[in-house]
Amino acid sequence: MKKIDLRSDTVTRPTAAMRAVMAAAEVGDDVFGDDPTVNALQEKMADLVGMEAALFMPSGTQSNLCALMAHCARGDEYIVGQNAHTYKYEGGGAAVLGSIQPQPIENIEDGTIPIAKIKAAVKPDDSHFAITKLIALENTIGGMVIPERYMAEVSRFAKEASLGMHLDGARLYNAVVKSRRSAKEICAYFDSVSVCLSKGLGAPVGSVLCGSNTLIRRAKRHRKMLGGGMRQAGILAAAGIYALDHHVERLAQDHENATKLATALANIGALSLQMPQTNIMFVDVPVGDIAALQAHLNARGIVAIVGARTRIVTHLDVTVQDLDRVIDAFASFYRVRGSA
Repeated sequence: MKKIDLRSDTVTRPTAAMRAVMAAAEVGDDVFGDDPTVNALQEKMADLVGMEAALFMPSGTQSNLCALMAHCARGDEYIVGQNAHTYKYEGGGAAVLGSIQPQPIENIEDGTIPIAKIKAAVKPDDSHFAITKLIALENTIGGMVIPERYMAEVSRFAKEASLGMHLDGARLYNAVVKSRRSAKEICAYFDSVSVCLSKGLGAPVGSVLCGSNTLIRRAKRHRKMLGGGMRQAGILAAAGIYALDHHVERLAQDHENATKLATALANIGALSLQMPQTNIMFVDVPVGDIAALQAHLNARGIVAIVGARTRIVTHLDVTVQDLDRVIDAFASFYRVRGSA
């Protein structure tokens, strides 16, 4: 029985065509800067987002951390949402390794941080306070696309306050496909952006940090310090180039699949959810059902982390036919319990 893994879009596996270009990739030593495939990926990504330079990283966590360390010195501060990956899910790296103080602000329902609270969080020029240097946003966040007008408003304030802007674009291309705006248009408000290749785009490893030539030079030093200097990394970069060339438009199918699944689950009386914008949905499951539903799904080859708020993610390896199995599994569970 094929396993259907709904935990995240990080679980995607390289396609046969992607494996072929990886096997054929021309390589060099990227620490010396002479891996031609890595260089090609970096040039391509910088051009796509409209920035001067780019740097290939092993992970999105390292890419975001190098960005924060390139923007901020020890004792500086960045403003960030409490639900943002750069604050909540990256091991506290900015504080632990960069000596950068996060100033978290609660995200509201649409994933944004209220502008008034951002303005209020900026510290005055006073030795009692950390120096506010950066605003970090995320798009998409929790599967939600950040509106352009919001990014424009934050960007205007950042310029007035002489603050930098960083975008965690782990799922930037989900935002691109949903909003029908180019990556360059979305990233125009930011001084740096981290783009993940190993989520919905389906590459096995890697993120790319983009920014000015000066920022990327600083980030490259931090990458080396953090152990991110790789050698014949063109094998991985080739997968990223293939993903950008072949797996962007197909993200629309992941969005459609998420909507189809959400529509079916919304018909089960015991469950509650909001319709997803992209490929991520959150399903509220009654606490008394969690353990039994987990076992029920496991027995049917469906991999999910069931909780009171269950995240379900569609991706490259989840087909329309797979959805029918998932829908049937949920429906059969609640038929037995009399809640379908």
